[in-house]
Amino acid sequence: MRKLGWALLVCFLNLIASPGFSASGAPTAGREVTVAAAADLNSALTKIAASFKKQTGITVKLSFGSSGALAQQIQNGAPFDLFFSADMDYPRQLADAGQAEASSLYRYDVGGLALWVPADSPLDVEHKGMNVLSDPAIKKIAIANPQHAPYGRAAVAAMKHVQLYDQVSDRLVVGENISQAAQFVESGNAQVGFVALAHVISPAMQGKGRYWRIPAEAYPPLDQGLVIISRSRRKKQAAAFVEYIKSPESAKVFSRYGFTVSAETPEKK
Repeated sequence: MRKLGWALLVCFLNLIASPGFSASGAPTAGREVTVAAAADLNSALTKIAASFKKQTGITVKLSFGSSGALAQQIQNGAPFDLFFSADMDYPRQLADAGQAEASSLYRYDVGGLALWVPADSPLDVEHKGMNVLSDPAIKKIAIANPQHAPYGRAAVAAMKHVQLYDQVSDRLVVGENISQAAQFVESGNAQVGFVALAHVISPAMQGKGRYWRIPAEAYPPLDQGLVIISRSRRKKQAAAFVEYIKSPESAKVFSRYGFTVSAETPEKK
């Protein structure tokens, strides 16, 4: 039934995205959707957006950053149609403030956290896990900023879970988002980093490093939510992209990048 519904939706979207016709009657209206997205989604969402455009003719313009910073931009009037957060709290806050459609709030996946080192590092992260953080050779540990990045908060929680946070907190170097935390490790400015699992298993990172997947019980679940922005003028196109996010095709992409895709009913609060 879902496949049939998506097929009918694609036919409609192909019609409104074709030259000379749009939902508003303007020749070129409705041919793109602007999305603010958490940095951990870079690889997966870029691939999904390309597939969506191929099927519908609608371009998805993606802007990546920390969830908190993007939410702040939306609060300040940034012209986004959709917001993909690395948690549920920021989208819910926007909905509660009337800046996002509460009925569109949806948990699209659950993220994973990894401890990552460069490929030539002598650190045995694969076997020692977070215990490797006690190694005196580690001078800097990269994390995303816990003040605006859910993955940063998860990293802090994971270190506290194994009672290492107090021991290593003075060695933390903070990136604006999870991608910048990974860049600190790549550039040698940190010897190890807490990064998104999606980042370290992406094709672009193959051969660049080694990682240990942090057990899910070590930190609160990284439930990731999306929401349609209230002031969007392209809500039909945004809703269509959300439906594509829920499709089996998108689920396969998310799974490939280490996300856990929930089969539960969308959360609407």
